[in-house]
Amino acid sequence: MDRIIHASSHLSCDARQAFETFTVNAKLQTWLAEVAEVELKVGGRYELFWQPDDRENNSTIGCRITALEPDQFLSFEWRSPKQFKHFANQADPLTHVVVFFIPTQSGTQLHLIHSGWRSSPEWVEAMQWQERAWRAAFGALEKITG
Repeated sequence: MDRIIHASSHLSCDARQAFETFTVNAKLQTWLAEVAEVELKVGGRYELFWQPDDRENNSTIGCRITALEPDQFLSFEWRSPKQFKHFANQADPLTHVVVFFIPTQSGTQLHLIHSGWRSSPEWVEAMQWQERAWRAAFGALEKITG
């Protein structure tokens, strides 16, 4: 059975602004990646680069947006960093991220679901690494959204 990462956060901004933190390249570059190349359409690129001088490693190169509803949800494929690349980035299907943006009285509740993790020990290690990475990223996101 696939394992799932669930991360959530409350942002002090409206759903449109929260959605933009995941879809506007300049905003993604303030909290998640060094370089973002996102094409906001189904089938569009969702490519993030943590080491832009080495685009093949530590990036989501080749990943695509699989579904979106502006200001409500976004889903996209995901690639793992270099140390897990040899198995995770060859998997079919790749792991997959869905983010929900839920308006609240004081901002927006984010729910991120990252699925597709297999159960072998190397997959469990990759999932634990990614779960820590999402938590750290959400901490950075909370800081930039007030």
